[in-house]
Amino acid sequence: MEPAVAQRLIALNNQFYQTFARPFSATRQRLQPGVLRILKRLPREVNILDLGCGNGEFFRALTRTGFSGHYIGLDFSPALLEIAAEHPGLPGQAKFLIADLAELEWDAPLPLATFDFILAFAVLHHLPGSDLHQRLLAKIRSRLAPDGSYILSAWQFLNSPRLASRLQPWDRIGLAADQVEPGDYLLDWRQGGSGLRYVHQFDSDELHSLARASGFTIMEEFLSDGENGRLGLYQVWQPTIHSLPPSAPALPDNNRDG
Repeated sequence: MEPAVAQRLIALNNQFYQTFARPFSATRQRLQPGVLRILKRLPREVNILDLGCGNGEFFRALTRTGFSGHYIGLDFSPALLEIAAEHPGLPGQAKFLIADLAELEWDAPLPLATFDFILAFAVLHHLPGSDLHQRLLAKIRSRLAPDGSYILSAWQFLNSPRLASRLQPWDRIGLAADQVEPGDYLLDWRQGGSGLRYVHQFDSDELHSLARASGFTIMEEFLSDGENGRLGLYQVWQPTIHSLPPSAPALPDNNRDG
């Protein structure tokens, strides 16, 4: 993908999440089943970096579990971070910071060098281009503790006939189909006004290729969310060259959702 095209898609999504922050947040007042499945298995005294933390709903749920570690939430939308910061009595070990994952030095404001868990729920599919994906993953790996885990979800919107019917032609934003990459789509938004978002549909094979190229091994994968239980593809990645010792903060294989 040409850099100018990637920048146009990044700007489109930045504008969307700033314009529709409140209506979008209103649709994200509870966690998806797949996210809850991960949440139940996170240790309580670890360092967590939450990429694309949005309105902070994950952190609110995390605090209800008795979490006592360090939590850092990053998002590029000031409006969504404003909603996240409305959490009453934000603990001292928790911070919400503004950062754009499309920028080279997005991790500059982080107060910790490494994290036990780095989370990216419904984030990677909004970042355009394989070059950006690989650059972001290299940075994530550098910020992950040697025995840590990177946990992500990728929206499987094509598994929903309702969402698939809302795909829009690229000429709505002045682009042609051959200017974007396979799996790239334009989706409309209809709550609180009309908007457009760039989204990439990852499949399992593409994510496995990205993991290998970035020095990760995928340890777990499952589908969850939505009426059909297939709207979110979840994966747990760990650095390939490291062998987990028994004391490492790996996810226990329990408390699974149905």
